[in-house]
Amino acid sequence: MKTLIVTAHPDPESLSNDVARRLAHVLDSEVEIADLAEEGFDPRFTLDDRRTYSTGRVVASDVAIEQRRIDEADHLVLVFPVYWWSMPALLKGWIDRVFVNGWAFDVDTEHGMRRNLGRLMVHLIPIAGDDAGVYKRHGYEQALRTQIEHGIIDYCGSRRGATAFVYESERDDASAREHAVTDAIAAVARTIEGVTLPGDTAPAQ
Repeated sequence: MKTLIVTAHPDPESLSNDVARRLAHVLDSEVEIADLAEEGFDPRFTLDDRRTYSTGRVVASDVAIEQRRIDEADHLVLVFPVYWWSMPALLKGWIDRVFVNGWAFDVDTEHGMRRNLGRLMVHLIPIAGDDAGVYKRHGYEQALRTQIEHGIIDYCGSRRGATAFVYESERDDASAREHAVTDAIAAVARTIEGVTLPGDTAPAQ
């Protein structure tokens, strides 16, 4: 079993990248971290990408590399800071360019939609600045879940794994922040391979 962890934060010392490294450390199975910022992935959806999307053929070389990474994985974990109640443009561009017709799904005029990523389980760790109450009152969490879980994961036929928010990520209370991070890592690790961390009693989300 292999897990691909994808991050999209420009700061290598960010909480997002720290969470990704810590998750990789606790998993017993094979893990690869794809740091899109460090690797310089180009998120711009170009005319060539549009042609690929339309035809399902002639995939750009950098996109083909990312598709192979996912093909080799059983689990995909997206770890990202929440920008304007959504994912960063870098991660959104990665999805726009990589999860395309002819690979993630096929549009057949005769037989309809074929969803191709049923073997993949996708997990989310959104790093949120506000508290859980704000997200609940304004529907931000549900909106983000609908956008990604239903709009991307379900659309490609993948299985939903754990979605574990880290709320109040910029709080001054280091102890509370650490508790939130530990819970999120534990929820995803437990779902991937039944890993239980010391002191972890919370159920998977």
